[in-house]
Amino acid sequence: MKIEIWSDFVCPYCYIGKRRLELALYEFEYRDRVKIEFKSFELDPDSQAKPPNQSIHEYLALKKGMPLEDVKRMHELVGKQAAAIGLIYNFDTMQHTNTFDAHRLAKYAEKKNLGAKMTEKLLHAYFTDSELISDHHILKRLAIEVGLDGAEVEELLATNRYANRVREDQELASEMGVGSVPFFVFNEKYAISGAQPKEIFKQILQKVWEEDQEQFELQSNPKTSYCTGEECDLKNK
Repeated sequence: MKIEIWSDFVCPYCYIGKRRLELALYEFEYRDRVKIEFKSFELDPDSQAKPPNQSIHEYLALKKGMPLEDVKRMHELVGKQAAAIGLIYNFDTMQHTNTFDAHRLAKYAEKKNLGAKMTEKLLHAYFTDSELISDHHILKRLAIEVGLDGAEVEELLATNRYANRVREDQELASEMGVGSVPFFVFNEKYAISGAQPKEIFKQILQKVWEEDQEQFELQSNPKTSYCTGEECDLKNK
């Protein structure tokens, strides 16, 4: 089974959705047969690499045209959802920033079979450690911590490598009509949006797995037609 996940490293519900899916997978009997592929999505592609001299509360209040206290209450509620599944969100010290280079780094890590670790590291760095994940020195350190070569990462960040891979993901999302993240696609067939509860993920995992098995049996066994009068049924259909 393949699961594709469109997400961004500064999206609070993306981290929550990722963890809820992982909790569902932990209880899924066939989790070792599941491959997860992370896809790039930028919530705020026009944001600056160096964040403005304001808190994430102030930044979003200005951007969304919302009262500051409403934004703070919203962040408090999101933080409680994160805490319920073991995540720590430090909204007061988060540094909102551009994530394009972080996505390029994640694509490079994926090539080295370290994509999942790099994605987790970047999310934790932003939401928990309040790191500036557009800073190349920080990205290099995080990459080394997951096992990537520092010199290679430094060379990558100094160029525009993997930019096309990031944009391909974004273009595909646009073609599919994806307007918000997280966005999960199972076996290129079923899609769900948002940080769904663990039970929803468990249900769709089971459904997709059962359909896969039915398809496998279909391909393994020849179809036989049974006709009665003017009607025919294709068995094993």
